[in-house]
Formats: sequence, C-alpha cells, structure tokens
Amino acid sequence: MAQASKKLFSGDATFMKGVVAMDGLPDTSLGEFAFAGRSNVGKSSLLNALMKRKGLARTSNTPGRTQEVNFFDIGGQFRFVDLPGYGYARASRTKVDAWTELIFDYLRGRPNLLRVFVLIDSRHGLKPVDEEGMALLDEAAVSYQVILTKIDKIKETALAYRLNEVSEQLSKRPAAFPEVLASSSEKGKGLDQVRGTVLSTVNDWRG
Repeated sequence: MAQASKKLFSGDATFMKGVVAMDGLPDTSLGEFAFAGRSNVGKSSLLNALMKRKGLARTSNTPGRTQEVNFFDIGGQFRFVDLPGYGYARASRTKVDAWTELIFDYLRGRPNLLRVFVLIDSRHGLKPVDEEGMALLDEAAVSYQVILTKIDKIKETALAYRLNEVSEQLSKRPAAFPEVLASSSEKGKGLDQVRGTVLSTVNDWRG
C-alpha cells in the first residue's frame, strides 16, 4: 500500500474542468473524493500537498476564490473534487445561494462519490456553518469524514483536545465517519494517513 500510494500521489494529476451547473459534470466512471469546508480553511492547499504539487489547485488568501466545482483526475484512478467554500458572506447573496445549491445538488446526486472530506480549522473547531453543512450531508445520507487542518498552528495538547471534542460532536451524526484525520499542508503532517484512507476507500469500492 505504501509503495502504491507513493507512486500514485507522485504521478499524473490533471485539472479536468470547473463546473458551474449540474449538466457540466464529468462521467461517473471513476470514484470521487470531494473536499468541502469554510472559505479559507485550506482545501486547495491540502489538495496540492497530497499530490506534492504547488499549482494543481489554485490557492488564495482571499476567501471565496474557488467559485466552481473543480475536478482533478488523479492518475486515471480516481478524482479529487474541490468544492466552493461555504459561509463566505462577502459575495452576493444570489451567488452564495447558487454555489450552495450546486454543491449540495452534486453531493446528493453523485453515485460515484465515495466520500466527502469536510475540512475544519483545528484552531477553531466546528462552527455553526459547519454544523449546517453536516446536517445537510446527514439528511442526504452522504458519507463524510472530518480532516482537521493547520495542525502546525496549535500545540499538541490543544490538538488532542480538539480531536476529542470533534469526535464527540460527530458521534451524534449518522453519516459521519467516526475517525477524525488531522493534517498540516505546510509541514506535511498527517498527509500519508489521508492518502491511505483514499486508496483503501477506492480499493473497497472496486471490490
């Protein structure tokens, strides 16, 4: 598994397309992993770090930069899907509503969606907007797993507290995967665990 992971995550990764409406979605031949979370939580940075690329997914310090559902082909084996950040209030209400509708239409209706990774800033924990997003995932029965980001920004004792806190909060949610992952895109911490989770999920799906 380790060798396969190293080869795959150091190999081909290409941006396929950015989608703004359901009729633009690619085919369902490959399993998909969607990355969701509040604006500026580090979705694009994590995607780049997982693939050891700096410019695969566009990153920005400006919240709301990702305004499309962006698809990336990972070695012809599966896809990563970068979702627009939720909870960004500076964009127009109409635009925010359109993003939200597109995101959850995609999440509810995608048969090859293997898992949604919900990214949570380890410094702040779950916010009300995260709870709202998770409630929709629970309602749609879409499997999701939390990844704490930016763990290099907090002390180990604070991280341990946060992991316990979030795990307890997720235990009440029917569609949440019980294991909480923790990562730092900047320092590379926890990335191998995320990669391993992706590969084992793909292998299980293929049977």
